[in-house]
Amino acid sequence: MEKKCIQEILNRLADVPFGKCLSIRHSAGSDTPFSECSGQGLPADARLKIITYELYPGIEISYNYFQAERFPFHHCHRSSALAVDHCCRGRIGWEMSGGLSLYLGSGDLSFHMNTGCADSLITLPLGYYEGLSLTLDIDILMEQPPELIREAGIDVRKLSHRFCRNGTVSALPASSHIEHIFSEVYHLPEKMILPYLKLKCQELLLFLDMTGPAETKPLDPYYSGQIEIIRRIHAQLTEDLTRRYTIDELSRQYRINTSALKSIFKSVYGMPVASYMKHYRILRAAEMLRDGSSNISEAAHAVGYESQSKFSSAFKDIMDVLPTEYRKQHG
Repeated sequence: MEKKCIQEILNRLADVPFGKCLSIRHSAGSDTPFSECSGQGLPADARLKIITYELYPGIEISYNYFQAERFPFHHCHRSSALAVDHCCRGRIGWEMSGGLSLYLGSGDLSFHMNTGCADSLITLPLGYYEGLSLTLDIDILMEQPPELIREAGIDVRKLSHRFCRNGTVSALPASSHIEHIFSEVYHLPEKMILPYLKLKCQELLLFLDMTGPAETKPLDPYYSGQIEIIRRIHAQLTEDLTRRYTIDELSRQYRINTSALKSIFKSVYGMPVASYMKHYRILRAAEMLRDGSSNISEAAHAVGYESQSKFSSAFKDIMDVLPTEYRKQHG
């Protein structure tokens, strides 16, 4: 599944050179999109594509496709702009002003005022990301509300205060309601994109208007120093898969308490340490079996399993087939 996700995102980025960001903007009232490809400040291995549709004055939606590990990101929306971000696939982290780090996983929804992330350092813990950004310019919408907002009686300023009280960042964890709204917007025929996005924008605003503050959650205030420690721990865990480390060992080595280590690791990489490493080991073994570089015994040993029976059991848990069958399928 992960390999399929990565490949679909890479297909979206096929027309983007490495080290570049391709920005495509569809302005209201224009049949010709404006395209710009730039690479200022991007690392050589990064590829980004941002496709923006202006739905109404003060409302726009962007499809975001990213391949990278880390890259600086700047945008120049007005200070009155509220950003609503939906993560479809992968994971994404913003290191915002003041050192606050916000991480989203598949299905999560986040809210923040754009002044907080105008200049951000973005991290992709899994190396890829696909998501959607809705930007609402509160000042414009209060002066010129489109019909969808007038008809629903939505007060966008109150909405922004509800989800970003005192400039804070908040989130809604993945749920069936969020999935229902976003499930179809990532795979639309070109001629249906604009009308469908307008419909889904109205549905999202109505959903948010009916969502109480108690249903949101403040994001844990992880800061750049803590995140950097977790990245170093991740690098050590994945450098030599034949080595296994306990949480206590890592806690002592990096001088971080065990509770913080476990909590921040899960926030960044989406799973507890043990679950993440089990997935990482098995996915690496599956890659070795696919490319024919190792037999089952060699692959098991290379990723830290001395017992082939334990390896086979773990492999089936993750891949849904035994390694013997998997090798036949990809032989």
